[in-house]
Amino acid sequence: MPQVPQTFDALAVRTWCGLALQALGRARAEIDAINVYPVADGDTGTNLYLTVESAATAVEAVFAGHDAMGAVGGGSDAASAGPGRPTLADAVQAMAHGALIGARGNSGTILAQLLRGMAQVLAADSETAHTGGQGLRLALRHAADSAREAVAHPVEGTVLTVASAAADAAAGAGAGARDEAEGDCGAVARAAYEGACAALAATPGQLAVLRRAGVVDAGGRGLVAVLAALVQTFTGEVPGASETAVHARVADDEAGAGRPDAGECGDGPAADGGPAFEVIYLLEADDAAVGRLRSRLDGLGESLVVVGGDGLWNVHVHVDDAGAAVEAGVEAGRPYRIRITHFAAGDVHTGGAGRPPREPAQRAVVAVVPGEGLAGLYAEAGATTVLARAGEPPVSGELVDAVRRAHAREVVLLPNDAELRHTAAAAAEQARTEGVRVALIPTRSAVQGIAALAVHEPERRFDEDVVAMTSAAGATRYAEVAVAERQSWTMAGICQAGDVLGLIEDDVAVIGSDVTETAEIILDRMLAAGGEMVTLVLGDEAPESIAAHLESRVRESYLAVDTVVYRGGHQGPLLLIGVE
Repeated sequence: MPQVPQTFDALAVRTWCGLALQALGRARAEIDAINVYPVADGDTGTNLYLTVESAATAVEAVFAGHDAMGAVGGGSDAASAGPGRPTLADAVQAMAHGALIGARGNSGTILAQLLRGMAQVLAADSETAHTGGQGLRLALRHAADSAREAVAHPVEGTVLTVASAAADAAAGAGAGARDEAEGDCGAVARAAYEGACAALAATPGQLAVLRRAGVVDAGGRGLVAVLAALVQTFTGEVPGASETAVHARVADDEAGAGRPDAGECGDGPAADGGPAFEVIYLLEADDAAVGRLRSRLDGLGESLVVVGGDGLWNVHVHVDDAGAAVEAGVEAGRPYRIRITHFAAGDVHTGGAGRPPREPAQRAVVAVVPGEGLAGLYAEAGATTVLARAGEPPVSGELVDAVRRAHAREVVLLPNDAELRHTAAAAAEQARTEGVRVALIPTRSAVQGIAALAVHEPERRFDEDVVAMTSAAGATRYAEVAVAERQSWTMAGICQAGDVLGLIEDDVAVIGSDVTETAEIILDRMLAAGGEMVTLVLGDEAPESIAAHLESRVRESYLAVDTVVYRGGHQGPLLLIGVE
């Protein structure tokens, strides 16, 4: 048996995240199938998986960064287990931040707060290399309490109940240890897991919607999987199915008299007639502004969960007025990665467990886009979008989730970034295992994606449509105008911070001092090779006159070349240029 850690250190955090991701991967379909509260949308398992995937990715990045520093410096500090090894604080803070920015859905947002609550305890002493059983007990207690505080109206029989029971059970574990600070983390983890299992089995008796559907709470089931991974981390053993005594669907005699049909499933938020939209966004704001935001959103809708701190928050709410929920975020600070899901009539979101699933569309397009403006443009063209923020590219799980949201038998995937090609390929392969026919068109810029969408015809045969879209994307040369953030060597020479860079096909071709002049030079170079259509995508920071200037330049110097202008939004690039 491989050696397992007896204390909680950075390597244990890394191991736990990896095992939790595997456990949720195995249980995802089961958890999705029993998801009836607060909304029967069948995606709790998927949301939990994506949340943990983001946490695990962040932890891996910390280890990679420390490995690189260790390779260069060859040293270590007192808090590290060896060269390049991060501290416990490094690992748990990365885990919490990754979960926060990647949290999906109601249960994913609560899980992010659970992990953040643990991190606050485990990272209290930034120089500590590891902690023992007592540290784990305190972390689980604070996690459960902080998650409950983050929910506007806590409900028993949910993941909150399971988390509290886990913390209660952990508190009594290993009480006879000679040195509690260095007590057995395995014993504490197992006690927490067993307490969670018992609480999960009791959830149908606490929440009527679970009892009538004959299932346990989906979010609580996911937390049990995460805690099982914690047990495996410290013992090397996977708690067996017979040991858990927890089954997704409870026995008929425990479920009450007569399981209901779809129309009877669920009181309150889970029933038909609930809020029409789920709104989720990340928010940069101070504590006082978030306090006011909570009050306003609580008046707008339900299932309100606001988690985070230190200026960064994840906001989740179910509302009828999605615009008002977003506007409330704008008033509080800077919302981004805004995700709005419509609980449409006849959609899986509004049905009970027994309602026939919505018939999938024949074909859909899924695209990664930089900026809210482009997301709107793509959505108008019928695409399902994944918003990419600078420095935070989407992971494969987000793309798989978007493919599922598209709900089609055939999907065309547009990554719109050369660096996302492998991520998109992994997502496409995963979607294919789920029975979706996926074609990946290796678009390297959003303007290539626009060209592909312009010729997209869902009525055509799939192969013919993919060929036409690929041809249109490939015939579109692309460029970008950006501002250098630091001194750097480029193909055009050395640039300084603040210089204006003109990039053609991802290589720096021009280093200038003025955005409009640099854009004109780039446009002339591109049109020197011919073209029939120029596409300009303007970011919010682009000069107001630049579009008119470039349109005039094309009109006066290049006969029979048309120009179209789009707004890329706040998160979009300064200027994108496409020439077809």
